[in-house]
Amino acid sequence: MMETSSPNWVGVTQVVTENVTQIVTNTTGGGGGGGGGGGGGDCGGLSSIPGVISGDTYGGLSTFSASYYSMHGYVSIAVCLFGLMSNTANIIVLTRKNMITSTNTILMWLAVADLLTMMSYLPFAIHFYIMREPDLGMFQTRSFGWIIFLMFHASFSIVCHTVAIWLTIALAIFRYIYICMPTRGSVFCSLRRAKMTIFVVYALTVVICVPNYISNRIRAQVERDSGYVSALGTSNNVTDNVTEPHVIYNPTQWENSLAADITFKVNNWIQAILVKMVPCFMLTILTVLLIHAMHKAYRKRILLKSQGRKAESDKHGEQHRTTGMLLAVVVLFTITELPQGILTLMNIFIDCFRPLVYNKLGDLLDAMALINNSVNFVLYCSMSKQFRDTFTAVFCSCCPTQRPGWLKLKLITSNTESNNGAAAATSTTVTTMTNSDSNVNHTQV
Repeated sequence: MMETSSPNWVGVTQVVTENVTQIVTNTTGGGGGGGGGGGGGDCGGLSSIPGVISGDTYGGLSTFSASYYSMHGYVSIAVCLFGLMSNTANIIVLTRKNMITSTNTILMWLAVADLLTMMSYLPFAIHFYIMREPDLGMFQTRSFGWIIFLMFHASFSIVCHTVAIWLTIALAIFRYIYICMPTRGSVFCSLRRAKMTIFVVYALTVVICVPNYISNRIRAQVERDSGYVSALGTSNNVTDNVTEPHVIYNPTQWENSLAADITFKVNNWIQAILVKMVPCFMLTILTVLLIHAMHKAYRKRILLKSQGRKAESDKHGEQHRTTGMLLAVVVLFTITELPQGILTLMNIFIDCFRPLVYNKLGDLLDAMALINNSVNFVLYCSMSKQFRDTFTAVFCSCCPTQRPGWLKLKLITSNTESNNGAAAATSTTVTTMTNSDSNVNHTQV
C-alpha cells in the first residue's frame, strides 16, 4: 500500500541511531516530534537549550559527531569481528556437558543474543558507513534490497539487545537468590527454571517490540539533476518495489494518521520504559545488592577460615569468585546502559533534547553497546578457571595439559617395547588416545 507523501520535501532525510540502530522519525523539514517532549518537531535552527546545553557545547557535540562518524564504520567492524569469534567460543564452551548449569545456560543464551546483534550490525556498518555513496545522506541507499535489510536490522537489533538486557537482569536475580538462600538456591534457580526464564524473555521481547516493527516505513524519492523533487511515497510492503534506476530510498516512520500517532507514542514509551529506564534501575539496584551479598559472604569465609574449617572456606571462596565474575558482567552492562537510560529520560521531559544532544551521540552509544556485547569472553577467561580449562580442552586439545600423564605414557611405551615391539605400537596408539580423552574429563589414565 503506497501513501502519498508531502510534495514539498527537499534535502536529505536524516535518521539517527538509537541503542544499536533504532530507526526514529526524521528531523528535517519539520518531521520529528509526535512522541514526547524531545521529539524535535519545532527545533529547527536551535543550537542551545537554556539551563541544559549551551551553544558552545552544541557546537562541540556537532564537531565530535561529524568526526566520529567517519571512524564509526571501521570501529564497528573491528568490534563485530571480535564479537563474532568470542561469542561463538562462548556458546561452544558453555554447551559442554561439564559446563551445563542454570547460570551458564543463561550466559549461553546471552551470548546467542549478542552474536545475533553482531551478525546484523556487521553488514549494516559495511554498507551504510564504509561503502556509503558520498552524494547520499545518512542511511540513504539506491538499493531496494539494502533498504529492506535496514528495516529488518532496525527491529531485529532492538529485539536482540532487549533480550540481552533482560537476560542480564535474570542472571543477577538468579545469583542473588543463590547467595542469599544457599540451601534453597539450587531449587529456586534450577536448570528448568532457567530455561523457562530464557523462553519467556525471548518470547515477550518479540511481542513488546511489535509497535517498533509496524512504525518503520520506506520513503522513495526520484532523483533529478537539481535534487530530489518528488516523493513516490512510503510503504512497509516488500512487494511495492520501485525499480526506476534513479530512486533513492530513505527510512522514515508511519505518519499522517491517528493510528500512526498512537503507534509512535506507544513505541516511544515501550522503548523508554521497558528497554531503558526499568532495566537501568533494576541493574543498578541488583549491582548494589550483589556487592553487599559478596561482602557478607567474604566475611563469612574469613570466619570459617579462622575456625579451621578450610573445606567450607574453600567452597565459599569458589562461589565468591563465580559471583565476582557475574557481577563484572552486570556492572559492565550497567555502565553501558545507565547513560542511555538517563538520556532517554531527558528526551522525554526536555524539549528539543533529542536533535540537539541525543542524536549527536547516537554512533558513540552504538559503539559502547557493541563493545559490551563482545567482551564477556574476556571476563570469563580472566575470572573463571573452569571456563579456561574447558576452552583449552575444546580448542587446544593438541596441547598437553597434564605433564605427568605424558611422562607415564612414555614409561609404559618403553616397557612394552622391551617385551614385544609389535605390541608396543598398538599400545602406544591406544594409550595416546586415552590420555587425550583424559585431558577433557580430568581423569588419570
